[in-house]
Amino acid sequence: MVQLNVKRGDESQFLYSTTVDAPLETVIQEVTAIYNGRLKVDRLCSEIPELADHGVTLPPNMQGLTEEQIADLRLQDEWEDKCVPSGGPVLKKDEIGRRNGHAPNDKMKEVLMRTVEEAKALISKKQVQANVCVTMEMVKKALDQLRGAVMIVYPMGLPPHDPIRMEFEDREDLSGTQASLQVIAEDECQLWWAAKEMQRGKKLQEYIGKNEKTKLVVKIQKKGQGAPAREPVITEEQQKQMMMYYHRRQEELKKLDEADDDSHLDSEWSDRQALRKQFQGLTNIKWGPR
Repeated sequence: MVQLNVKRGDESQFLYSTTVDAPLETVIQEVTAIYNGRLKVDRLCSEIPELADHGVTLPPNMQGLTEEQIADLRLQDEWEDKCVPSGGPVLKKDEIGRRNGHAPNDKMKEVLMRTVEEAKALISKKQVQANVCVTMEMVKKALDQLRGAVMIVYPMGLPPHDPIRMEFEDREDLSGTQASLQVIAEDECQLWWAAKEMQRGKKLQEYIGKNEKTKLVVKIQKKGQGAPAREPVITEEQQKQMMMYYHRRQEELKKLDEADDDSHLDSEWSDRQALRKQFQGLTNIKWGPR
């Protein structure tokens, strides 16, 4: 199987396994789905801890308002009594006024946090170092684990405006957020290898040959952004090792220069002719009046 190390910028995202006969159209579709699926899992894993700490989100017209402002405007959260966590809520006020402050108890919070860690590990970038290829099934498994944990803690479901529910239902609104810049639509996705765009309509073997044991680094890029930067000749770790070796070599040369100091040859005890001069009375000769 051909193994692709998929990168965005200079950072490895995941490993993808395919064959040399695979159409690039299919490869790009699957790589894009895994890439965007991992982003969805990451977004959920950042929102669920907020759910565990402060409960469900308030309606959009109540978010960011103080209790006095809500009372003055006579606003009411109709989902507060419907979306109650299992075991009853624990009051933990959300200082930024985004969630209603009715948090799950410690036992239910542990269920959510443990599942978040399991989902993160399943699609982690560390899988690259472990030489584990990420598949769409693994991404779906992570999403199912998160969905199941939320259903355990909130059996009545979440409000329709809660970002976690919107993510599960593929209704997320990422406009104006940093996350929107990371997502790549399937029809805008490009794969680059060896400074060449891998064109749709061709097969992988037209670029890399027929060796099924090939491993290569490809970069995922949004259409219109041009060719990505080339891979560095040496890795960051190799550069660190080279700098450490250079520094050690400089220290060794410095010590050798100090050891080569021959100023001691000017000393009287190092004169090879001292004994002959002493017998001939040529020592301690001074010119001039005494």
